[in-house]
Amino acid sequence: MFERIFRLTDHDTTILREILAGITTFLTMSYILVVQPNVLSQDFLGNPTGLEPGAILLATCLASALATGAMGLYARLPVALAPGMGQNFFFVSVMMAMSSQQLPGEPWQAALGIVFVSGILFVGVTLLGLRAIILDVMSSSMRSAIVVGIGLFVAFIGLQNAKIVVAAPTLVSLNAPGLLSVDSAIFWTGFLTILVLKVRGVPGSMLIGIAVAATAAWASGQISIDRVFGWPEFSQHAALQLDFRAAFTFSGMSYVAVFLFMDIFDTTGTLIGVSQQARLLKDGQLPRMREAMLADSGGTVVGACLGTSTVTSYIESVAGVEQGGRTGLTAVTVAVLFLMAIGFSPLIVSLGGYAPITAPALVVVGAMMFCGVQSIDWSDETEAVPAFLLILGIPIFFSIADGIALGLIVWPILKIVRGRRAEVPTASLVIAAVIVVYFVAVRVHI
Repeated sequence: MFERIFRLTDHDTTILREILAGITTFLTMSYILVVQPNVLSQDFLGNPTGLEPGAILLATCLASALATGAMGLYARLPVALAPGMGQNFFFVSVMMAMSSQQLPGEPWQAALGIVFVSGILFVGVTLLGLRAIILDVMSSSMRSAIVVGIGLFVAFIGLQNAKIVVAAPTLVSLNAPGLLSVDSAIFWTGFLTILVLKVRGVPGSMLIGIAVAATAAWASGQISIDRVFGWPEFSQHAALQLDFRAAFTFSGMSYVAVFLFMDIFDTTGTLIGVSQQARLLKDGQLPRMREAMLADSGGTVVGACLGTSTVTSYIESVAGVEQGGRTGLTAVTVAVLFLMAIGFSPLIVSLGGYAPITAPALVVVGAMMFCGVQSIDWSDETEAVPAFLLILGIPIFFSIADGIALGLIVWPILKIVRGRRAEVPTASLVIAAVIVVYFVAVRVHI
């Protein structure tokens, strides 16, 4: 059966090798199970969002398992999926924006509705073969800048959660008293553990670092672990709680577009990168790319229905590929492990509830995302300046959407001023104009 479904012989692999590769991938990316409930349950100011950690964890496990299973069985690729880092922080940005604009419905339900609509559009784009048009809306430098800017923001939030930096008249300042606090000690313990293990190429370095930080937190009395095994506990479930009213407002559609662009950019790059590492590309193209994109976009739709942010392909899948994973059996193994993780819900929620435990992972993820800065064409001012403003704008404005908007406005303007109108797709001009109208008509009015 395994041979018929996954063609193990054709890929020169075995069932055992695929299962071990799946375990490796899961260990490498499973930090999201601890981080996701922490990120989505509170906004950047520490206020509750209305989503409960237990409900978020259940949705994350189920959505990841279903999407990864689809990738393994339908696309037959060794790629795992889960709620994306970066997209989850943008999800929180959208919730905060919904709250400040006093749009109808609960902010978290409105955000889920927006993610659902973006997922449906992603499915449509895939079925109609329009992915290339979306990718051409902005240059590769601008796409890289989005990843870098979000990475900087994620790391910034991590340092805030660890109380290494605090609010000050100069945006933030070093929290000197906090450097000697227990929170800081726990952060540095986890952070250095992750870095040392990552440099030495140890699979699951992020998860191990979280475990070490959690042990330090438990030993110092910062957390208590009452139970290890059990079903997620929550008073209000997040499944099928979508509110679509905000998605079809002027601002809501702009957030839908950003979610769509981010998901397509991230998925395309990840699928090509992982497949190249696994030597699955043929003439530079990925067989069953359409099936892979449908598994990814379908994962976002299912994830929104269950109550979590955008589900996307994980570059950490490369870890499993390096262990010999070549077929969808690797992904199916990861899917099974995500389902098994539900039984550890009390432990996972306890760890995620204390920010200094997850803060090291955020800073390291931010550093990994910052690597995209090398893909920006710094020799071309029409690319470098908008990219820099986008990267700077995200943490300065404390908003991923506003930072991206700044870059998308400046980029076509500089191109046209330099007499390079041919490099700017008409869609980019339309998007820039819509953003300007949005800020003048909606944001300035507020």
